[in-house]
Amino acid sequence: MTEVQQQTAAAQRPRVTPTVIAIEPHPVASETDAAALAARVAQVTRGGVRAAVLGVNDGLVTNVCLILAVAGANATRSSVRLAGFASLLAGALSMAAGEWVSVSSQVELYQGLIDQLKALVARNPRLVLDELAGHLEAAGLGRDTARTASTELPLDEPRFLRFAATTLFGINPDELGSPLVAAGSSMLWFATGALVPLLPWFFTGRPAAVWLSVGLTGAASLIVGGELGRRSERGVARGALRQLTIVVVAAAVTYGIGHLFGTTVG
Repeated sequence: MTEVQQQTAAAQRPRVTPTVIAIEPHPVASETDAAALAARVAQVTRGGVRAAVLGVNDGLVTNVCLILAVAGANATRSSVRLAGFASLLAGALSMAAGEWVSVSSQVELYQGLIDQLKALVARNPRLVLDELAGHLEAAGLGRDTARTASTELPLDEPRFLRFAATTLFGINPDELGSPLVAAGSSMLWFATGALVPLLPWFFTGRPAAVWLSVGLTGAASLIVGGELGRRSERGVARGALRQLTIVVVAAAVTYGIGHLFGTTVG
């Protein structure tokens, strides 16, 4: 094909119009939405929400099971109250201690990684920059863009350490978690959950107290499960029904065991 023929063929080819994607301007409330999202992320990563959910759920399930097991064994009303209150105190303190140790250990481990990263930046900054570029490239950035982005922040700035720790380890040095928040939330919410099935036994006896314990615990479990489903965007009804099923099955099993044990001993 001659040069003239090539030019003619090129001129006859249909032109492809590039697709333009219109980006809508951000709404006025975008700053408020961003602030709300940042607050939620901080609350979750610091352990408060996790400790609260685990605490109230454990309080509900643990104490309703213990109360129904003791009640099923034909124990007196005062014995059920004593067992339930002892379970409330022991469980709340145990949860607080467990959360304190767990979150403290996690913070110490993360802080150790960050200290090692600081030392590596001082000793071999080129290695850190290469690792950052590699992670950014693996995330989908072009090679040149990844290398440029990894070197934008000076090595001696806190922002570089935060960026490097988040990119390499998935750790934000500013949000390592709070042992005090986790322990306090866990203790408070366990006690709150454990108090729900115990309350009827201060005002009435069996069989009304048994049914009230089950009913109040079931209602509370629906609220907890629904709220958890809403926060995780998994569906309010799904979360509520799942939580209710767990409580009902556990309560039925422990009451039956307590009844059989009480009958056998009696």
